[in-house]
Amino acid sequence: MLPPLITLEEHFFSAAASSSPTMQSQYSEQFKHIPGLSQKLSDLSTLRLSSMDAGQVSFQIISHAPGSLTPEECRKANDQLHSAIQLQTQTKQPQGQPQPKRFAGFAVLPVSDPSSCASELTRCIKDLGFVGALIDNHSDQGTYFDGDDYFPLWSAAASLDVPIYLHPTWPTPTQFSALYMGNFPMSASKSLSASGFGWHSDVATHVLRLVASGLFDKLPSLKIIIGHMGEMLPFMLARIVQLSPRWGQHRRPFKDVWDTNIWITTSGNWSVDPMATILRNTQVGHILCSVDYPFARNEDGLEFMRDLQKSGLVTEQELEMIAYKNAEALLGVKATTKMF
Repeated sequence: MLPPLITLEEHFFSAAASSSPTMQSQYSEQFKHIPGLSQKLSDLSTLRLSSMDAGQVSFQIISHAPGSLTPEECRKANDQLHSAIQLQTQTKQPQGQPQPKRFAGFAVLPVSDPSSCASELTRCIKDLGFVGALIDNHSDQGTYFDGDDYFPLWSAAASLDVPIYLHPTWPTPTQFSALYMGNFPMSASKSLSASGFGWHSDVATHVLRLVASGLFDKLPSLKIIIGHMGEMLPFMLARIVQLSPRWGQHRRPFKDVWDTNIWITTSGNWSVDPMATILRNTQVGHILCSVDYPFARNEDGLEFMRDLQKSGLVTEQELEMIAYKNAEALLGVKATTKMF
């Protein structure tokens, strides 16, 4: 039997996103290829819980799907998510008993307006009870977050002792045309620029920029989460460790930052092959189970965890850590005792 599963790259669409022509256009390929995606993104109740049950997910950290939102839209999206979390626990089971708590929230922040990020993060943690934030990997203009404008956000996260999940987002038009258009169909360009490859290399580069900027020297307790088996970084880790002393500004060795400040999730990757590398160079206490619902199926995440259990790569204690104990320690949540 598998231990309980806590997953934490699990998305929704706010009312603002659902009515945004830009967001609808960005997700056109996903809507085309993933049945029922729009309905699943919009649901924060029965459909989501049913899918969690099918994948034996005990507890889900919900976050907004990537895409640009204004400060006011972020505030409304966070309030909408908070209301749904409160409502879930108020709903009675068929026997009349209270539902066990199965949702928590990551804040969405207006990263294209960095002056608004720290205050909204603080509101979401202190007033709404959220456990961190999941943010787009760059601004609308393609700006990454190693500059001074974003230091208040990082400082607030460190002071509040909550993690920031750096999630891939769509390339800017300039990035898209320069890097992903070529002698192949537009559908290939769209896939290569997003979940087919480009999203992951983009997050990896952003993490390296943050280290090179000296951010983790200034904020040694800052916690960052990255998804998709570490966004390629575990597989280049030895080379990065070898060459990063040339970067100059940072003082802490890259491996120290990797072991201390970076957590990675398994989201959307259903082969145990990458785990053979990750378990050799990444602290097992920093590996977290995730699915990437509804872009990926909870049932596939369940099958992956079963494959990992059978692989011989982890002990039962390590499996429990990846499945839920690491998330409990990092986020202060508790897996439900729901049995499947």
